[in-house]
Amino acid sequence: MSRIRIRMSRRSVLKGAAAAAAATSVPTGWAIAQSKPLKVGLMLPYSGTYAKLGENITYAVEMVIAEKGGKLGGREVQIIKLDDESKPELGPQNADRLVKRDQVDVVIGTVHSGVQMGIHKVVKESGTLTIIPNAGNGAVTRELCAPNVYRTSFTNWQPAYGMGLAAGKRGVKKGVWVTWDYAAGAESGEGFKQGLEKHGGQLVDILKLPFPQTNFQPLLAQIPGLGVDVVGAFFAGGGAVQFVKEYAAAGIKVPLCGSGFLTEGTLQAQGAAAEGIETALHYGDGLDNPKNAAFRKAFKEKAGRDVDVYAVQGYDAAQLLAVGLAAVKGNLDDEKNLHKALETAKIDSPRGPMSMSPQHNVVHNIYLRKVTGGENKVVGIAAEQLADPGTGCKMA
Repeated sequence: MSRIRIRMSRRSVLKGAAAAAAATSVPTGWAIAQSKPLKVGLMLPYSGTYAKLGENITYAVEMVIAEKGGKLGGREVQIIKLDDESKPELGPQNADRLVKRDQVDVVIGTVHSGVQMGIHKVVKESGTLTIIPNAGNGAVTRELCAPNVYRTSFTNWQPAYGMGLAAGKRGVKKGVWVTWDYAAGAESGEGFKQGLEKHGGQLVDILKLPFPQTNFQPLLAQIPGLGVDVVGAFFAGGGAVQFVKEYAAAGIKVPLCGSGFLTEGTLQAQGAAAEGIETALHYGDGLDNPKNAAFRKAFKEKAGRDVDVYAVQGYDAAQLLAVGLAAVKGNLDDEKNLHKALETAKIDSPRGPMSMSPQHNVVHNIYLRKVTGGENKVVGIAAEQLADPGTGCKMA
């Protein structure tokens, strides 16, 4: 039974209860629902490689709830955490557990795009309100889009498109893309290609290797002979650390750039090899706005660590949820007004102004960043208020 059908069935029961209310004075309908805490399921990685990412998203969600006095839409909030272990094969059953066993009202998840596909299958069928705080896979807000699913992070296409735009604007005519051979790398590569082409540039080749292999030498050996003006890359985590170090050691004279995750959270390990690399992302060090200054201070006090892009995305997931719940006074059964509020939300984010596209993707600035003194310093805006194309999305 879908979640929408469950709600309709509940409404029918409450109508009958309402008819007797005048005689019995028993609280019914929304009065009963409002007395129950709002169940928010956090399906995130709390162990393994991405544990810190899940923790930062969680800290930020908790911050918003605290800022709202412990309530969203007038309802107390009960957080239910589930460690998805970043294992795609466990995605459907974990999401099913939250929706059916724990009966959460809202799902916030996740980090890993493969796990997100498992969540998406469950929540699309059940109608459970879902907000994606990181996973960038395009499908869930393109051809598989759903009215109840929103994203407050990015799509893989967005940062790479911004980087391609910035490179093309400064006169780059030929570029090559280097990546792991998987969906995120392909989607990023397409964004970089389209950005370059916008200003007359050309992507001459895509060099790739299977995920998560790190034998970069055969790829690096091909670059000098390609006659390109720039090398764009999509790697993250340990792979990004090794690639940047080996690129510098190879002595390749072509400038290296990429999607922001090439240098996000990796600078300390990359050291001097990363200096001067340009990337594009929706957040960066030294971003100057009052919301960001306040957020960075408060997050450091709560978490004992500095803010990263993942914390920002988690914060905005909770901010978006708060806007929707405020509009319907916590009544999730008022789906028409709930979704109207979510779709038209204007969020004051630490990243700058943020809103939703018709496909429920985030619309935001993509910043151009340059590694300077071990920080991803914002040096400009690569693409202002950029929306993902949302290709193939048809809302039910």
